[in-house]
Amino acid sequence: MLNRQEKFGEEAKLEYLDASVRVVSPGRFVRCAVTGHAIPLDRLRYWSVERQEPYASPEAVLTRLGLRKAGE
Repeated sequence: MLNRQEKFGEEAKLEYLDASVRVVSPGRFVRCAVTGHAIPLDRLRYWSVERQEPYASPEAVLTRLGLRKAGE
C-alpha cells in the first residue's frame, strides 16, 4: 500500500471546470494532451472544459484545435 507521500509523486487526475480545476486524485502534475510533457499543477494555465484535457502552452491549444501543425 502506498503511503500519502508517495501518492503525491504521481500524476494527478483533475476535473477541468470553467475557471478552476477539481482534484479527483491527488498528484504533483498532469500530462499535456498534445505534447505529453508533465505540467506541475502550480503551472497549469491552459485546459479544455469540453475535452477535459490539459495543455502545456498556448501553442499546444492551437495544435489541438487544428489551427497549428505540431512542431510549428
